Amino acid sequence: MNKISVIIKGFIVGSTMMVPGVSGGSMAMVLGIYDKLISSISSFFRDWKANAVYLISFGIPALLGIILCARPISSVIDRFPVVSMFFFIGLVFGSLPMLYKTARIERIKISHIVSFIIGAAIVISMAFLPPMGGSETSLEMDVATFFLQILAGIAVAIGFILPGISTSYLLLLLGTYDFVMLAISSLNIVALIPFVLGFGLGVILLTRVLEICMQRYPQITYTMIIGFLIGSLYTVYPGTPSGLEILYSLIAFAIGFVIIYLVSKKEMSLEKN
Repeated sequence: MNKISVIIKGFIVGSTMMVPGVSGGSMAMVLGIYDKLISSISSFFRDWKANAVYLISFGIPALLGIILCARPISSVIDRFPVVSMFFFIGLVFGSLPMLYKTARIERIKISHIVSFIIGAAIVISMAFLPPMGGSETSLEMDVATFFLQILAGIAVAIGFILPGISTSYLLLLLGTYDFVMLAISSLNIVALIPFVLGFGLGVILLTRVLEICMQRYPQITYTMIIGFLIGSLYTVYPGTPSGLEILYSLIAFAIGFVIIYLVSKKEMSLEKN
């Protein structure tokens, strides 16, 4: 894959990671770089130089995207919430043809339908789970907190890798959101150590499992991932627009759909060549 393309897509993934309901995994999947990311992490030492270059080319722009674009994008969403969300819905739908082709499904089977339903149900059900987060004013570390932060790191890794699953909501469910945010804002490296350990462990284990599933059971794996993406639309959907918002929302949806559809089509042709 062209290095410039990886840099641009890394920046886009980072820019949209703070958008409610749009996870990093979702955008990586939409932009057609999900498989390569998973492979580069899980099989890092098979060709560590090439994988390191790829991950750095993706990771640094993604970090810049988070830093530079999180606030502007949040401001746009706050000002035009309905239209903005329809744009992201268009992005998801525009990526579906590419995902379906990648899955190489010649005939839809019951197993494909079941895996799709499971993927969608997992993401949708999370919206009904009550958050347990409280207001943390202390970063005191005991044994229970240490292991809870490791678990929180693993949870964030799940949200980071699996499309459609919000990392921030997983932290709220575990009751560790405020602790992690306080540690980050105060740059308390010691308090973040168990969280980072859990995140690294989760990424390594999950990417390896995903790579194996993609190689051995590609159709079931991809139909479940498509279920994740479709399920995430439940949390993104802003409600039915009214008045002129209907026209603007349709235009935003069409723009998002066309952009990703054309990008996906180009990626597929490049892979064939």
